[in-house]
Amino acid sequence: MATSTSRNSAEVDLAALLCVDEFEELARERLSRMAMEYAVAGVADEATLRENRAAFERLRLVPRVFVDVSRMDTSVTLFGRRHDFPILLAPCSYQKLTHPDGELAVVAGANLAGATFITATFASVSLEDTAAASRQPLWFQLYIHPDREFTRDLVARTEAAGYEALVVTADVPVNGPRYRELRGGFALPAGVERVNLEPLGRSAVSDAHRPKGRDIYSAVRAPDVSWKDLELLKTGTRLPVAVKGILHPDDARLAVEHGADAIYVSNHGGRSLDTVPSALEALPRIADRVAGARPLLYDGGIRRGTDIVKALALGATAVAVGRPWIYGLAVAGPAGVARVVEILRTELEMAMGLLGRPGIAVIDRTILWETSGLWQTSRLWQDS
Repeated sequence: MATSTSRNSAEVDLAALLCVDEFEELARERLSRMAMEYAVAGVADEATLRENRAAFERLRLVPRVFVDVSRMDTSVTLFGRRHDFPILLAPCSYQKLTHPDGELAVVAGANLAGATFITATFASVSLEDTAAASRQPLWFQLYIHPDREFTRDLVARTEAAGYEALVVTADVPVNGPRYRELRGGFALPAGVERVNLEPLGRSAVSDAHRPKGRDIYSAVRAPDVSWKDLELLKTGTRLPVAVKGILHPDDARLAVEHGADAIYVSNHGGRSLDTVPSALEALPRIADRVAGARPLLYDGGIRRGTDIVKALALGATAVAVGRPWIYGLAVAGPAGVARVVEILRTELEMAMGLLGRPGIAVIDRTILWETSGLWQTSRLWQDS
């Protein structure tokens, strides 16, 4: 087990933490600089990282009144399974940097919250051990490896362990310039390893996170990945497959044509290519192109229940949060993860009630007072 990176293990009154932003500063007090910079870092000048939040803040909501909101339905169905609420835990690597139990602590928090966790290829706990500890649905985030046979074996392991879906990350064929992460001295400390890569040998498991010098490539992600890989993946698994990292409507269309079961709109949390649009700006364009043919998943900048309703209004079926649950994990372990989800669920229900939209099915673009530049005109969306 890894040595904890926590500098302060003092207990926190979780009930006193009222919004997810309050967890970030507490996490900074508890994590090493290296671990915190890894969690918060964007790429290059972090313009896209900032824009992921700014896009939500520009977008305004318009409520309807005298609507019966005495009953609230936040449930959604994904890949045939009903979820009580449309909030997933996004994949984030190396969680033994955040908590000594790593992904086992995240799963424990997901169990408490009743949430679905998308565990990462580069997790610090094996996918089998993670699955054994889970009482909630688990999905697996997959990088296509240069060794396609290893990729097939990894998929077979996820199926055997009981995972319910694959999330294939498509937007990092090469490394991006995460300068804040590099300045923080990021490296895999003793006891933190990419344990799912053990069949590839010790270097794949324990090498530094990023190559030094001018090498833009990763030894554990395929730079030649193509739509053909998605087709081959689909023919070799019974699991539904979501393609993560879609920003262009044409890529969403191609993903559907090549067999994707869901489109995951994301700019990698501002950690891949800088100055791309916010994920929220991309979402309505992709929703219009896909036109309901596939579920749309979304991540990027979610910090409030009002953010969730905005993403749902623009076409998302469900949203995923990443950094907030990492901060919760750092502050209070599994209970911190569960508290983050609880806050977001509560704020989502409050927003729905105040908007006069008591069900996910009736959240649409008519709740948006558009003044943000997400569309070409500034207007109140009219009821159809």
